[in-house]
Amino acid sequence: MLDTPEAVVEALRENHDRPHGLHRTVTAEEIVDAAELLDEPDTLVTALLELMTSYEFTGEHRKSPVVFARLLKLWDTVPDTFSQWEAHQVFWRFKWVATSLLQVPEVPLAAIHGWIDTMRGRYAAAEHGMQPVAAMRYHVANHTGTGLADAYDLWATRARTELSDCEACDIRHLAEHQVESGDDAGALEIWGPVLQGETGCTEEPQLSRSRSLLPLLRAGRADEARSHHLSGYRQVRGNTGTQDAVGLHLEFCALSRNEGRGLEILAENRPLFEATGAPLAHLGFLTGAGVLLTRLVEDGHADTAVAGPPGRDWTAGTLLAHVHSAAGRLAAAFDARNDTGTVGDRFRTRLAQRPLLDEPLPLGLRTKATRPAASAPVAAAQSLAVTPTAGADLSQDLATLVREARRLAAAGHPGENRLWDRIEEHLADGSTAHDDELGPQDLLSAELADRRAYKLTKDDRDEEAVVELKRTTELYAGLGMPWHALNARSRSLAWLSSSEDSDHAANSAGLDGILAEAEHLQTRSPLTAETALEYLAVRYAATYAAYQDALRDLPETDGTAAERFHEQARTLRAEAERLSVPHHVANALQLTADLAGRGGDTDAAEELLRAALDAVDASTRPWRGTRPRAILAQFLLAKGEPDEAAELLHRALADAARYDDTDFALAPTYSLLGHAASHLGDLGGAVRHLSEAAALFDQDGELAEAVDVRLQLADVLGRGGRPEDAVAVLESLLADEAQAPDNERAFAQARLSLARGLRELGEHLPAAEEFLRLADTVAGWEDDRPVQTLVAAEAAMTLAMADRWDAADTAYERAVAAHAEAPNPSLIITMMCQFARLTVKARGAQGLEAAQEHLARADAVRAGVPQDAEDFAHWYERGAVHYRRACVLAEVERFEEALPEAEAAIAAHEEGGEHGEVPRAEAVRIAALIEGKGLGHFQKATARLTAAAARCRNADLPEAAGILEALRQDYLRR
Repeated sequence: MLDTPEAVVEALRENHDRPHGLHRTVTAEEIVDAAELLDEPDTLVTALLELMTSYEFTGEHRKSPVVFARLLKLWDTVPDTFSQWEAHQVFWRFKWVATSLLQVPEVPLAAIHGWIDTMRGRYAAAEHGMQPVAAMRYHVANHTGTGLADAYDLWATRARTELSDCEACDIRHLAEHQVESGDDAGALEIWGPVLQGETGCTEEPQLSRSRSLLPLLRAGRADEARSHHLSGYRQVRGNTGTQDAVGLHLEFCALSRNEGRGLEILAENRPLFEATGAPLAHLGFLTGAGVLLTRLVEDGHADTAVAGPPGRDWTAGTLLAHVHSAAGRLAAAFDARNDTGTVGDRFRTRLAQRPLLDEPLPLGLRTKATRPAASAPVAAAQSLAVTPTAGADLSQDLATLVREARRLAAAGHPGENRLWDRIEEHLADGSTAHDDELGPQDLLSAELADRRAYKLTKDDRDEEAVVELKRTTELYAGLGMPWHALNARSRSLAWLSSSEDSDHAANSAGLDGILAEAEHLQTRSPLTAETALEYLAVRYAATYAAYQDALRDLPETDGTAAERFHEQARTLRAEAERLSVPHHVANALQLTADLAGRGGDTDAAEELLRAALDAVDASTRPWRGTRPRAILAQFLLAKGEPDEAAELLHRALADAARYDDTDFALAPTYSLLGHAASHLGDLGGAVRHLSEAAALFDQDGELAEAVDVRLQLADVLGRGGRPEDAVAVLESLLADEAQAPDNERAFAQARLSLARGLRELGEHLPAAEEFLRLADTVAGWEDDRPVQTLVAAEAAMTLAMADRWDAADTAYERAVAAHAEAPNPSLIITMMCQFARLTVKARGAQGLEAAQEHLARADAVRAGVPQDAEDFAHWYERGAVHYRRACVLAEVERFEEALPEAEAAIAAHEEGGEHGEVPRAEAVRIAALIEGKGLGHFQKATARLTAAAARCRNADLPEAAGILEALRQDYLRR
């Protein structure tokens, strides 16, 4: 019952700790109603301020001015009931009211100007500076488009005052002005302190992150735009008070060609379609949705199902019409109120924007809805593109396409693939007749069957591929082309050799027979340049089959299978050298290198791959270098040589693009390049390449690989100081957990990383919820009990941080029980020390006894660990418990008892030698704080700090030395 001032104040305190939203706002309204009945003006003032805050941060701008009017009446009648902070808030919130009035088109412009005049008068009477008033006049001018230049000058040239918007918000407004003036570069320079985290507030940096997205894209700073989307969207999603920022993220997705991501955001924010308390912000949300929907409809996806206002089903087309209508009405209402066309013009200009990138910007996120496929006209235009290397226009007639495809095939050029696909499209509907100028129709049929076989084997459909190759063989034989027929037969057996179910002995025997036929065929007629290639292709097929057999024998590297492979590879290389075909020399070397590397001889593998690349350089087929370069880069990364690895991978990717090699494995290569960039300290490059790899694995349907890459991406982001980005990646990854039940361990790792990331961001309750979900997952892992100990302990600590003590205590005891079966003493000691800290933090001196009990249990755990135990440093754990006991005692002002504990921690860490220097320095800092601020012995504390800082400098620990020196200087000033 809220029938006393004390009860109201306690309710206000509880409500203030809740996140902004409907629950907090409704509760604030109820508290105001209760406060009015008490006839206690000071309590009512506090309640009204809390209600106004709730309205402000949930976008209820229609209601906020009414509450302020009640506050102002109290200020005018009983000013003594306002505390110093509350009095300051009266003047501060004049700005909130001006903004709220501007948000509502039904409020006449004259009334807004009148309110600002009132604000000016109140400020002048209280002798406050006029910069905030000028800022409000600028916001009105910016909104209406009238008198903007003068209003900007009057605001921007005035000195800030104590009632000015916070520095971060002022920076945002200044930067937005530059964006609207067409100066993206200038805006981004102004935005620097906010976007780089140097200044912020409750609204920043998330609002600036949203508003800077398109300027960053236009400036070519896509990596930063990606990061601001990942971190910024998490902070505004579902929030009615920031719905215009959600609209900006929708717009970004549309213009960065991430329509699938945009559709997900639209679905997550469906309730915002009904959030009309701030009409101008609502127009911003609708406009962003309109930009996304316009892109979908123009791409031919008007019938795609999308999430719109609750209560009915929507397609992109119907929702776009709805958004156009609703947003158009709002824009018209504002323009009518303002007597200008500024709001409507801005709305139409945003809707008319075109994508800023040619290809989707990889975000590193797993989206349920992928980017819509191109519409028929767009797809046709793309399919007609001319590849510079192939040199063929795919819109040409069949005869021209076939001749060019044969030319490229004879050269082994990967550009042939698109041409053969286009040829098959020409022939698929039966409308294109065979041209006799191309030779026998069976020749083209054989070539196309061969091509189909190749595509089938790429999809691991080897048996179907063999059927096509048998047809190819028959057609070539019927055409009197024995070498081509022999080539097709050899490949059919070689491809079957990769299957576990195949009769490998029969395949080997069959290939031996084909090789014998090839030798006999050479005796009948000398090899020509063309037939030499067919002969070497037969040799390569036999080598490849032997390679597959040798792979199955690993880790055995000296058996019969390996011997057969090396014999075949030597022969292939020798024959290729005899016939002056260096790319087959490279093939033999590459297969040998791969087998050597898999067998553990990486030095030999590296040498062979370098020789293979030399052979490629000597050939007329430079595109053959992509795969050996990627393999060599992988070995170099394992050796810790990322510089050359990165160079090789960049070259491989560039050549794959240059020569239109559609079969090159782009996703794994980008993944390797991401690793190389990470090792080189190039965070932006690592994020870019790993994001690209994840998107490509998604396209290829390789979910397990995509999950693995996203885990690596999140790790890179977390280690790179971007935990918010990492959390966004992990959240999107876990959204697909149900689709991959066989990948439980990887998703468990993702959830563990997410829980830790949320905890690092201070989002303790969501973090605890993730730990509890993870505990359910790992509960049945009988083969990995230590994980259960880890999860229970981390869940306990996080629940305590979230102030969920009953659940925390349960998890604590679960962790102790798990530790008894699967020991992890270091973690359990950490948990117990954290509980001691958090207990005193929550309960003060009343929690000291419980905290001491936790520390006693920690000592008991440490004492139970054998002195010679591996991975357990007794000196460190003993010092950690003494350190925590010192902190706990100091927290409750038991300084005389705390100081000996701090000194015991120093002594314990002393035993750790160079490994103990950092924790020793921290123990010294605590001892000095206790000695100086607690006991008033500043001279002793200063002497302690002087010696410790010098010791840190000698140990090359400048950061620790700086911390100790700063405290020392503080004491000297005292």
